Amino acid sequence: MAYDVLIKNGRVVDGSGMASFHGDVAVKDGKIAEIGKLSGAADTVVDVGGQAIAPGFIDNHCHYDAQVTWDPLCSFSCDHGATSVVIGNCSLSLAPVRRGKAERMAEFLSYVEAIPMEVLNTIKVDWETFPQYMDKLDRHLGVNVGALIGHTAVRYYVMGDACQKRTATDAELKEMQEVVRDGIEGGALGLSVSRNRGHYDPQGVHIPALWADEKEIFALADVLRDMGTGIIQSGGGRDAEMKDGLMARLSEATGRPVVYNNLGQSVRRPGEWKKHMDRVDETSRQGIRAYPLASPNTTTQTFTMANTQVFRGAPTWHPILLASDAEKLRAYADPAVRAKLHEEMVDWKVEIPGNTIAREWYNYIWVEEPQLDKNKWMQGKTLSQLATAQGKGIIDAFLDLVVEEGLKTVFVQAENNIDLDAMREILNYPNALIGLSDGGAHVQYHGGYGFSTRLLGEWVREKQVMSLENAVRRLTFDSASTFGLYDRGLLRPGMIADITVFDPDTVKPLPEFIVHDFPAGGWRFKEPAAGIYATFVNGRMLMKEGAHTGNLPGRVLRNSRYQAAHG
Repeated sequence: MAYDVLIKNGRVVDGSGMASFHGDVAVKDGKIAEIGKLSGAADTVVDVGGQAIAPGFIDNHCHYDAQVTWDPLCSFSCDHGATSVVIGNCSLSLAPVRRGKAERMAEFLSYVEAIPMEVLNTIKVDWETFPQYMDKLDRHLGVNVGALIGHTAVRYYVMGDACQKRTATDAELKEMQEVVRDGIEGGALGLSVSRNRGHYDPQGVHIPALWADEKEIFALADVLRDMGTGIIQSGGGRDAEMKDGLMARLSEATGRPVVYNNLGQSVRRPGEWKKHMDRVDETSRQGIRAYPLASPNTTTQTFTMANTQVFRGAPTWHPILLASDAEKLRAYADPAVRAKLHEEMVDWKVEIPGNTIAREWYNYIWVEEPQLDKNKWMQGKTLSQLATAQGKGIIDAFLDLVVEEGLKTVFVQAENNIDLDAMREILNYPNALIGLSDGGAHVQYHGGYGFSTRLLGEWVREKQVMSLENAVRRLTFDSASTFGLYDRGLLRPGMIADITVFDPDTVKPLPEFIVHDFPAGGWRFKEPAAGIYATFVNGRMLMKEGAHTGNLPGRVLRNSRYQAAHG
């Protein structure tokens, strides 16, 4: 047989978790043709010199819904070995949308996922229904893109502005069900909802999905049960599951996999990860498929007080975050405002919806870049250390610096996944999926794209918490199986040839830096990768040594029902 592509002299890590072996992988007509010691002719021969040949990584939680319309590569997930991404998470999709309502729809995505509106306003929205949106994407993709129908979008489409005022009527519920059905018939991978009480629009009002009662959520999810396909994804699912088992009840009622955010170690909730795993063990034994996502990333975000969501949801702080810079400075200099902030955020006399910040937040935020020479001594110090050194209260020490430097001081926050022993257990937990890059979101605060290269570099090579074979399975087959991508995630003859070639000895994420490559002059953090040699999407090379080949071989990934009906 003459092959289209022959990838030679590699260490084949096939995604199953079985032992890797030395061999070659041949591709023909977009599919894997043979694996072994191969000598057939090929149009293209790629000698990888002993590097790992693996299934393409699946970035299972992204927010490229807008970005993909101008960036078919979904950068920077593609830099880290991703050949497929899943968008439309946390109830936030850009379809369906009524004509004239696209800007308002974009506001929900903008504020929750921290994507500047001036960037989103450059998009030409020429679709209305979810199938129309998917068809538009399908004509111009580098990576493969699977899309979830967002509950917020569906609710706004059916209810208009009332979507943030009340529960739905029975007639509205029926109409929403038909909208979801239309999207699933068009091939959507499933439905996304949200229970994250920290998700607001730019006006400080909870996003539409949070106004839905359980009756509405179950009614929409029941469409997937009836059609026998698709997954359910939930933002804020951890708290809902720990409270009353909502995620497990959704899966049990529908028979569909439920994937939710998230299993992780956090200083906000010491020890809760263990209780969470106990809960998931219990439901798994009952045959219920409700799986939390877990990230290998230590979650950090870089911010200034001119542009941050760290304190969103706090009664006094939230409206200040939405104000102009001049109004921010006046508020932060006001002793009365400071007294309220101290009462709410240090004495903790209020509960913040969504549990968005640790009670001892000042121990996990530090000064990264002071702007004035006289303040350089503050660099690397936490806010509590700053307060102690100056003999001031937390709020005064923090805001004195913020005001003095005109909101330009750069801070870093780190609260999550910082305990090594906890992370060893979490990353190896079989009833969780690894992923949650949040690619395309929070673009001016942090990357996150490098969850795959971090797992392979830091956790496998350096800390040796799992084998290379198991890590590759976690990045490929586990997500492919859960999300219904049954023709991907393994290297087997007949499977789609999504392939990532990487060097196990050097693979890792590299330090972030700012690039100005978004529309309207927008900027974002770039997180490059080392050790990713090449990726192949549907049998064609997409990336080689960090550069795009110019090929656009990606497709929209559609559910199994759609594939059975359309071939």
